[in-house]
Amino acid sequence: MNFDAVLIAPRRDECIARGHWRDRTINDDLDECVAHSPDKLALTAFRMESGETTRFTYREMAAMAERIAVGLARLGVERGDVVSMQLPNWWQFTLTYLACSRIGAVVNPLMHIFRERELSFMLGHSASKVLIVPRMFRGFDFERMAMELQARLRGLSHVVVVGGEGANSFEALLSEPAWEREPDARGILTLQRPGADEVTQLLYTSGTTGEPKGVMHTSNTLMSNIGPYAEAMRLSPDDTVLMASPMAHQTGFMYGLMMPVMLGASAVLQDVWEPRTALALMQRERVSFTMASTVFLTDLANAVQESGQPVPALRAFLCAGAPIPGPLVERARAALGAKIVSAWGMTELGAVTLTRLDDEDERSFTTDGAPLPGVDVRVVDAYEAPLPTGSAGRLLVRSCSGFGGYLHRAHLNSTDSQGWFDTGDLAYLDERGYVRITGRSKDVIIRGGENIPVVEIEALLYRHPAIAAAALVAYPDERLGERACAVVVTKPGESIDLDAIATFLKAHKVAMQYIPERLLIRDSLPTTPAGKVQKFRLRELLREET
Repeated sequence: MNFDAVLIAPRRDECIARGHWRDRTINDDLDECVAHSPDKLALTAFRMESGETTRFTYREMAAMAERIAVGLARLGVERGDVVSMQLPNWWQFTLTYLACSRIGAVVNPLMHIFRERELSFMLGHSASKVLIVPRMFRGFDFERMAMELQARLRGLSHVVVVGGEGANSFEALLSEPAWEREPDARGILTLQRPGADEVTQLLYTSGTTGEPKGVMHTSNTLMSNIGPYAEAMRLSPDDTVLMASPMAHQTGFMYGLMMPVMLGASAVLQDVWEPRTALALMQRERVSFTMASTVFLTDLANAVQESGQPVPALRAFLCAGAPIPGPLVERARAALGAKIVSAWGMTELGAVTLTRLDDEDERSFTTDGAPLPGVDVRVVDAYEAPLPTGSAGRLLVRSCSGFGGYLHRAHLNSTDSQGWFDTGDLAYLDERGYVRITGRSKDVIIRGGENIPVVEIEALLYRHPAIAAAALVAYPDERLGERACAVVVTKPGESIDLDAIATFLKAHKVAMQYIPERLLIRDSLPTTPAGKVQKFRLRELLREET
């Protein structure tokens, strides 16, 4: 595969000079873990359906990674080839990435929700050579779908099935034969190791319009973000990190897979989110840190309150993906006894901003945090002119962790000659330099020429005693262009109407122009597996009901 990661070279000298890029790969960190703490528990993977728990020490993890690496080489995988995997948070996910890194292959994580339409494009666009899938997961036959895809994609040489029963099983091809003991294994494992500027991860943005874009990252871009992130969270080899957010998203990949290895810490994987199970895992494994979206935080706080079972080892829950309602921060802080940290980031950048452990709690629901070291942010108007403190505009980011570009689509990189990336988000900076995301540019509601502060109105709606979840979306209006519709989920036994919402918002001194003029009540809001509300689906729903 010819990777056109054109955004790497122009900033290499500066990133090296400033110490952001250390020219290391995950191989270096794994080797150090084996050298210094070979028998330390590295990975615990729990599978909901079977209740099975699999554990690896660092010595065992490195050995299995090398076994799988040689097995992949036996399948014809060479340095720079793409290996796609549509796996849940199973140990095979972590080990396959480490194996790919051993031989310079590029890992392409795919969300388990994708089906033929999305996968046909992604596998073809990436020229994937191998696709690894579960035989079954959550009642869906992934093996059958993968085999049908392979029949249509000439470049897809192999389908490998975790838990398969035939010759194409993960076990038969990769994890059971002692490939690492073969005479040529050492040569394979040493000669194909990649450099830190080579593409190591290809992750497709799902998008809501047009075809997905393949985000290219190198070890330098990924690791230059994870280091400052871990330092800000005061994480060390003594920590245990729970990852229940999908590792096929950047959140799970960077901070649930890579970060524990970089720290020499321990990771715990949960493949299907269920809050009581998460609570039991956190107690049993003494989890000290986790990161997920607002939905996960709500569920976990509820589980602790309902069960009366605490999580005494948990020091911090980092919440990203959507603004955290103030009442949730207060309730979760009391229930979990942990610091609730707010963060914002993108697939292209990793975490960009986060609140600090020493910040007052209100910072977690009034801001999305301050930039990490190596990150610069600007808020500009439509003409690229900087805006003053408190004024919302387009958010631009220049970061050492910025991606290498979109595969075969350099014209869409949205990065200028000075390295500023247009995030597509709207935001403002406060007097301390903290960022507040006010919405996606495509999610903005412009009513009669006036921008409605979507995030702030949603935060207020969450405070209503009858509302469990809320989202604000635009619907067309002939006179004003757009008006706002509130889509809400009520708490059990509660009800609400548009007049009650208007009265509540007026009591909070909200401008009349910002008050929703339409209301939809639903049993749930459509979300991604990572918990982000899918506003494009809400807009589709509005169109259908018009």
